[in-house]
Amino acid sequence: MNQTTKVKFEIQGRIARVTLDRPEKLNALDPEMLAALEDSLSQAEQSREVRVIILEAVGEKAFCVGADILAWTALSPLDMWSQWVRRGHRIFDRLEHAKQPVICAIQGFAYGGGLELALACDIRIVTDSARFAMPEVKLGTIPGWGGTTRLPKLIGSARAKQMIYTGEPIAAEIAECWGLANEVVSAASLGDRAAALAEKIAANAPIAVQTAKQLIASSSSATLESLASAVNAFSDDAKEGLAAFREKRPPKFEGR
Repeated sequence: MNQTTKVKFEIQGRIARVTLDRPEKLNALDPEMLAALEDSLSQAEQSREVRVIILEAVGEKAFCVGADILAWTALSPLDMWSQWVRRGHRIFDRLEHAKQPVICAIQGFAYGGGLELALACDIRIVTDSARFAMPEVKLGTIPGWGGTTRLPKLIGSARAKQMIYTGEPIAAEIAECWGLANEVVSAASLGDRAAALAEKIAANAPIAVQTAKQLIASSSSATLESLASAVNAFSDDAKEGLAAFREKRPPKFEGR
């Protein structure tokens, strides 16, 4: 477990809460926080009690303004690729494909890598003061943690191009209109709304919810293969096949 005060993890009944807690730096992500995020996801996924994950942040000004510039500009080009970009991709992919649904509660700025972090979640509840941007071109670079793939998939190619090419922020109401935000709520009700939605999801059959998430996330042959394999492994035919193998006899399949 990577110990840090910058990311907090807590399990409250059926809900796991992952909290970015670096408000003095607008919750900018550094290597220590990335490691803690990955550890938090591991704990949530390994728990048999956790049915929903809430990702949130401390501070009124920002959910997360992305990568800590001082952290990544100190790296060599090779380290930038191997230790920063690839690591971020791995963690964000893991967040996207976590077995439990992930609700992101967003207040203030969600810029750059912070927006990319939110894009890896299933549902985004935002405050009316939230602002969203991909400002990398203003720094002479481009989105590096999935922004050029997840953003067009979510809001469409033309709107994603507008955000990425201009680097300009959009307001919460535009984000909701474009499908980037699921709901816009007041700052005072953000935590309660995220928790209420999490409890509604957690009250449903967890395996059904998790299977639905995997099917929505990808229609790839690998995803379908894994689901089909899991289903078939517990069929009557599978039981008969294993029994026949152990008893060294021909199986008698009945298609059940």
